[in-house]
Amino acid sequence: MNAKPQEPDVVALTPERLAQAITGEARRLGFELVGIAPVDDPLHEQAFADWLQAGYSGEMAYMARTEQARRHPHTWMPWARSVVSVAINYATPFPHETRDTGVPRGWISRYAWGDDYHEMMESRLESLLSWIRDTVGGEIQGKVYVDTGPVLEHEFAVRAGIGWIGKNTLLISPQHGSYFFLGELFLSLELPADQPIRNRCGSCDLCLKACPTDAFVGPYRLDARRCISYLTIELKGRIPAEMRPLIGDHIFGCDICQEVCPYNINIGASKEPAFQPREGLHAPELIPLLALGDEQFRSRFKGSPIKRSKRRGFLRNVAVALGNNGSEKSVPALTPLLADPEPLVRSHAAWALGRIGTTEARAALDDARTRETDPDVHAEITQALIACALSPSPSL
Repeated sequence: MNAKPQEPDVVALTPERLAQAITGEARRLGFELVGIAPVDDPLHEQAFADWLQAGYSGEMAYMARTEQARRHPHTWMPWARSVVSVAINYATPFPHETRDTGVPRGWISRYAWGDDYHEMMESRLESLLSWIRDTVGGEIQGKVYVDTGPVLEHEFAVRAGIGWIGKNTLLISPQHGSYFFLGELFLSLELPADQPIRNRCGSCDLCLKACPTDAFVGPYRLDARRCISYLTIELKGRIPAEMRPLIGDHIFGCDICQEVCPYNINIGASKEPAFQPREGLHAPELIPLLALGDEQFRSRFKGSPIKRSKRRGFLRNVAVALGNNGSEKSVPALTPLLADPEPLVRSHAAWALGRIGTTEARAALDDARTRETDPDVHAEITQALIACALSPSPSL
């Protein structure tokens, strides 16, 4: 990042040399994978439409709202001719282990351990665009996107030769696995495209078999409504009761289908300091997280992807993980949440206490039921008390 920008010979700047120079400058800016593709309709745009039609996007209404833009980029970027796809590795060498410490711990997806990647990548892509304009001269139109626009980014990255779409629907690079963030720079320049690489999943289906919620309808087809990442991040309301036990200890996202992928076994760790785990985010203790108020939540997760879930969604997830853990130690921390201002938090705290089922948990639920005015939360408390009654006595 400290090296000087490349200065190609403008006089001899053929499209091929310009593409090479752009790739070199992108790498200098810290992007480990770079490729160039034409701005055409994505190869699998009809498959995307079918996916939406099947309802697999769940409550992600923005997907349907932007369907045509995603399928036909020229309808809203008629000037775009080429797209530079880039990727940065966020892998960190810390194991997924949460159960051997004597205290309930949860799992946060690796991508959310450090700082939010959006602004950092957008800034670097804007720098790349400025460099291109300075190098080429004249009016060069460009637009930067990092996981925010109506772009089927995996499709463009495949065309640009960055990787292939694996059976778990994630982009996989043979050298860097799948732990990386993607970004795009759309340009009005005609640039030669890089060659795509072949799909190398072969007969491997480890990712499909490892999913605890059976979110994969089949290879390359994900039902987001059953995906732990969707349930703990994208879903804003109640997690369906039948899915809660399957979430396990995950409180923000899920890495399971990546952890079992052979292409992620020997990848190098990220060189970006911003992606190293913030204190307490690798396998965090769950019980202390229940005490976070609104201001504490905003302060603790400022500049973190976790802020996206908001306090109510995050505590919802923590409560579910504690219910799955079943530790009696969490009852004193879960009980006050039965009076939380957020119905979403109250309902999932009730479910967790019902799963734990101790005498203290039952007493807390009984008391809360007499006070609860929200009909949905009241129903959750009633179901939790039924679960307590069906649970074996803790003294047995």
